[in-house]
Amino acid sequence: MDDLFVGIGIALVLEGALYTLMPDGMKRLMAAAIQQNSGALRAVGLVLAILGLGIVALVRA
Repeated sequence: MDDLFVGIGIALVLEGALYTLMPDGMKRLMAAAIQQNSGALRAVGLVLAILGLGIVALVRA
């Protein structure tokens, strides 16, 4: 359970850093994401989730 909170904390730190360091770039990224087709966003999300799971599995092994 501790690992879950550490992971969430790291995600929040990284996301906060992006918004702090390049707010205009994040706005452009969100505008581009809104224009994308839902299927493409879903596919990218699935690939990233599998990649993240793989990284966690490698680190835990």
